[in-house]
Amino acid sequence: MIGNIIGIEENVVLLRLDQSLLQTKNFMNLYVLFEEENKIVGEVTDIKDGIAYISLLGEIISKKFVFGVSQKPSFYASVRLLSKEETAYILSADDAFENAYLFLGESPIYKNTPISFSINPFFSNHFAIFGSTGSGKSWSVARIFQNLFEKQEKVAYKANIFLFDAYGEYHSAFSTLHEKNPRFGFKFYTTNLKESEEKILRIPVWLLGVDDLALLLGAEKTSQLPIIEKALKLVTIFGREEQLVIKYKNDIIARAILDILSSGKSPAQIRDQIFSILSYYHTKEFNLETPVFQPGYTRPFKQCLLIDASGKIREMELITNFVEGYLDDTLELTLPDGSFPYTLDDLKDAFDFALISEGVLKSDKVYDDFNVLKVRMHSLVNSDYKEYFQVTEYVNRQGFIKKLLTMPNGKKAQIINFNINYVDDRFAKNITKIYSKMLFDFAKELEKRASIPFHIVVEEAHRYVQIDIDNTLLGYNIFERITKEGRKYGVLLGLITQRPSELSETAISQCNNFLIFKLLHPRDVEYVRQMVPNITNEIVKKLRVLQPGTCVAFGSAFKVPVLAKLPLPDPVPSSSNCDIENIWFVDAR
Repeated sequence: MIGNIIGIEENVVLLRLDQSLLQTKNFMNLYVLFEEENKIVGEVTDIKDGIAYISLLGEIISKKFVFGVSQKPSFYASVRLLSKEETAYILSADDAFENAYLFLGESPIYKNTPISFSINPFFSNHFAIFGSTGSGKSWSVARIFQNLFEKQEKVAYKANIFLFDAYGEYHSAFSTLHEKNPRFGFKFYTTNLKESEEKILRIPVWLLGVDDLALLLGAEKTSQLPIIEKALKLVTIFGREEQLVIKYKNDIIARAILDILSSGKSPAQIRDQIFSILSYYHTKEFNLETPVFQPGYTRPFKQCLLIDASGKIREMELITNFVEGYLDDTLELTLPDGSFPYTLDDLKDAFDFALISEGVLKSDKVYDDFNVLKVRMHSLVNSDYKEYFQVTEYVNRQGFIKKLLTMPNGKKAQIINFNINYVDDRFAKNITKIYSKMLFDFAKELEKRASIPFHIVVEEAHRYVQIDIDNTLLGYNIFERITKEGRKYGVLLGLITQRPSELSETAISQCNNFLIFKLLHPRDVEYVRQMVPNITNEIVKKLRVLQPGTCVAFGSAFKVPVLAKLPLPDPVPSSSNCDIENIWFVDAR
């Protein structure tokens, strides 16, 4: 007996501790057993004036811990501390098979007592890892996956982990794991264009849909989506047979000119706009120099646009009939289905023609809204970022994902690390979204649902998994959709961040497991209190005083919230602070 029960308030038992034990034993955060017919477990959360405040957690039934209590202990219950064996019922997974559980760390309260969790409840759900800079987030990610792939009896050979690495930290942590387990495969892609060709991150442009291009080009209005859709429809022609391209171009130019001719604008404005179109958009068959035949003589098309002394374009009927000759009502456009390749330059040309095919020249405002997308497309084509879309060999979406998951030697890769450190935040966010959507769409189309699980782990998630314009523009945010729908398709999200208050609320609310390291910012602490399900005041109190590498772990994979001290990863990720002491100081002699 360690004391006597003197009160019970809701889920807290007040226990007057034995004074002799108080002088020799630290009871804080220890587990206590109330023993009667039932074995009820509680945790000491506070001690005041010799009275311990014990929160009830659950019961031990047939050597297993069950969360929740069916009844509270009586005042006559025998009270003692849990034995080491009983403590293991709470801190360790019940599963006996190596492939059913994963070691996390050790308890700082119960020395040398391992903490483990069942693999299914953790990896079959979304998870989040929070912590201030230097608290151990990156090391914990490295350690967890090292623990997973260092297993010897069973190998997680069919795991598919896509790690979006904001600072290029994880290459050092995983690149040598195959030395400990030869069946492990680590694949590395980078946005550093100075790297070798096979290591540069690539996205086949023909696998991009309307939504992908809207994000890539920074569309802000739903009214801009039709022009993107039209450009994609046009690229099905522009990327293929040249003669068919010319027919489509001629048709588009003709319709744009006919719109101008019927716009009701002054002759001078009509002439200037037609000159502007044909100076920029033209074909070898239809341009300002194209001959217009009349009985008796021939002249270039541009001469038919001359304004006479009365201020009129005399040849309006001739021009109209000539332009109508290029219309082709038999042409039909469809969205590309990824079954043939095209380049970013093809898509740029398609945007140029899409801009004049929707009658946008009639409205300056509509033209400005659409033209900004064209300008951004041109900027992309003329920037270094174009390199990430340069894929020389055709591959469909299934083949592309399979290639990502295959090592150069033909073996399976389990971790695919994308180093997105060498591009700006906006482009990095778009890359992460495009890949995530591609994986989600692939998983949704599998004949057997959730038969190929994907884990998408996003470092510095507060920069990418945000409340964006996506919901207004596209009707969804891909990360929020994955957190809401991904589990049934086997697409799971892991969010690692130092600023949880900047994350999407929807994404956080759908996470089932949390590892929370030291948090200092009051806004983040309060946000965690409000947004994270099943968090208690006792957990929140601990967040400010945790040592580096120590976290509060809780969720569906853990029986109760536990303090866990994670061992150092080996090797460690490249996430250490700058070594000022060794950089600054030199020998003064």
